Amino acid sequence: MDLINCPCGSGFTFQHCCQPYHLSLKTAPTAEALMRSRYSAFVMADAGYLYETTHSSKRKDHSKSAYLNSAKNTKWLKLEIVFSAFDVVEFKAHYLNKKFQTEVLHEKSNFRLEDGRWYYVDGVFYE
Repeated sequence: MDLINCPCGSGFTFQHCCQPYHLSLKTAPTAEALMRSRYSAFVMADAGYLYETTHSSKRKDHSKSAYLNSAKNTKWLKLEIVFSAFDVVEFKAHYLNKKFQTEVLHEKSNFRLEDGRWYYVDGVFYE
């Protein structure tokens, strides 16, 4: 699994991109890096990482089992970063729906840097 391309679309291998964040060997240095690593965690169904990188004030709304269920029931295809700033990332995540049709989740996500670590706080979805 180490030699696969990273699902986040960086062009690097998973081993040299998001995997060190998933394994807690490194922390994501930017909000965009965290967002990309969270997308990869959805692709890899790493619910623990998704939960741990959700801000503590929002974890009650996002359980590990809910993350796992969402990740396992979605076939993610591609991540597209639309805009990235210090603590905001707008992205489009392409996926297959249950009828095997391509759909796009378009979100502007808010992140918070706390004690040297980035966390996902919330997001606004676009139609």
